[in-house]
Amino acid sequence: MNFVKRLFSAFLAASILFTSSIQTVQAAMISTEQVAESSITSQGNQDRTLIVAALSREDVQAALVARGIDPAQAQDRVAALTDEEASVVASQLDTAPAGGIIGAIVLIFLVLLLTDILGFTKIFPFTRSVR
Repeated sequence: MNFVKRLFSAFLAASILFTSSIQTVQAAMISTEQVAESSITSQGNQDRTLIVAALSREDVQAALVARGIDPAQAQDRVAALTDEEASVVASQLDTAPAGGIIGAIVLIFLVLLLTDILGFTKIFPFTRSVR
């Protein structure tokens, strides 16, 4: 019986000792801005700097204003991009062909010309339908 009392006393002393060393944990909600600030890396900053430099050009700002977009708001949105999104946009800036809008216009013209020649549409007066 004496052994059981000693074992129980040792167990009780150990449990009190370990219980007092437990730290309390506090959970709280964090905002999206805090998460975004903590996840920004140097590569993300470089990508954002590249995008902002492209948006700072006068011709790009004129095109933004022509489309009804405030350049300051566009730069704010660039600052809110995640690192992955900034990387994708920066890589598209590096690989995008200059004058890409001209290529799109030529493609649309060729598609309309082909449909006009095949007789599906009648847009251009200088074509004759094969039908």
